[in-house]
Amino acid sequence: MHRLAVVVLLAALPCSAAAQSPFASSVISYSPGSNPAGGFTIASSTLGEPTRFTGGPFFPQAVTPFQPAFMTSELVSIGAGGQLVVAFDHDVTDDPRNPFGVDLIVFGNAFFGDAAYPMGTPSGLFAEGGQISVSHDGVTWVGVPGTDADGFAPTCGWLDASPYATVPGLEPTDFTRPIDPSITAASMIGEEWPAIRAMYDGSGGGAGIDLAPLGLTSIRFVRVRVPAGAMQSAEIDGFSDVAPEAAKGDLDGNGIIDGADLGILLSAFGSGEPSADLDGNGTIDGGDLGALLAAWS
Repeated sequence: MHRLAVVVLLAALPCSAAAQSPFASSVISYSPGSNPAGGFTIASSTLGEPTRFTGGPFFPQAVTPFQPAFMTSELVSIGAGGQLVVAFDHDVTDDPRNPFGVDLIVFGNAFFGDAAYPMGTPSGLFAEGGQISVSHDGVTWVGVPGTDADGFAPTCGWLDASPYATVPGLEPTDFTRPIDPSITAASMIGEEWPAIRAMYDGSGGGAGIDLAPLGLTSIRFVRVRVPAGAMQSAEIDGFSDVAPEAAKGDLDGNGIIDGADLGILLSAFGSGEPSADLDGNGTIDGGDLGALLAAWS
């Protein structure tokens, strides 16, 4: 296919909508309850991306499963009888393309004790609970049984950081990728740090939730409550919409197939670039172009 024809075809294709944030974007309500952690009452700290690096200039730490976020500007505490309600700027959908079928992730500040400090061998999980409910309209709520907001899996901010790193890593984890639900805290107890990182498999951790068992096709609101009379307070760092596995043709991995992907394919046209070889014939040609256009978002 001639490049001029490709340009004409591209001009006729619809433009994709602007990308939305995968993280919770607004606080609907916050009641701290009777015993929140002192100073941790800035509800907006749960919006946007969860914390990757904590401690400020005096106690700098990369966030790992052994050293969680701990600054008052990074977490909100929900004490006994309290609750937090946040909303996304889009529907979080039950999407079978999502890794492991997980659709939503809640991040707390749970962490592992270390049986072999500073090597990073989990000896037990320190977590403070928090009951999760979800809703599409903010009125009718559905509880999420068996999953704590401030629980497993502890947040991990970097692929390449050591358990007690004091500088950021070079490779961030993916906060929109859940950890495999078959892996539990018990799976990690007694394992060494390389095995722990392998279990995370690029994920930033957090408590994963599949909407399908709840009978829901989509939600927009998430609520975390702590029962009245509870001795502990749950600390929350963030909420994430899970990104689906990259579709064939999504060459830039942003979840949609659009002009950016077409540009990548055209720049590789005539070569044998494996990442753009959508039909697997060894050459980037009209067949690959046709496959990409067939999957256009």
